Amino acid sequence: MSESDVFPRNDDRTVPRALREHVTTIAAITDLVCEQHLDDEYAALCRTLTVRLARKRPSPLERGDPRIWAAGVIYTVGSINFLFDKSEPPHLRADKLAEHVGVVQSTMANKSARIRSLLGLSWYEPELTRCEQLEQNPFAWMVTVNGIPFDGRTLPDEIQHEARRLGLIPDLDRRRAA
Repeated sequence: MSESDVFPRNDDRTVPRALREHVTTIAAITDLVCEQHLDDEYAALCRTLTVRLARKRPSPLERGDPRIWAAGVIYTVGSINFLFDKSEPPHLRADKLAEHVGVVQSTMANKSARIRSLLGLSWYEPELTRCEQLEQNPFAWMVTVNGIPFDGRTLPDEIQHEARRLGLIPDLDRRRAA
């Protein structure tokens, strides 16, 4: 895997040079696991989370086993997207995920808890939520216009376009194209 595979957009080059090799190694692991057991959207979300961790000051990625970081990243993205719920496709049990990554399940869960704490992540984290889940989350679409909350999808097209450009509502078309 090359840097251009992990950093496809110019703004992702804000990852410090010293951490690019770490990020590339972690992304190679998450991409492989996602390719074999999940899907491309999970792989992209895992790369997004890995880049966020690399940008954190100081970055926690400077220390530790890349395999454990990769497991924590996949577990975090999976838990945000209900990966461990049998009714949600794709589905994968946590013990199987740990087995696929080659780490102990409790270590993976602990690393995920650390990631959530470091970045202040919560359920339905818009940047880390699958498009299908995001479409169903009414909070991702709420915008306030002149003090009145609206579902951004009901606003005129030109306002929706500006809200997407400003990152106020998700741009699902861009995410699906990526």
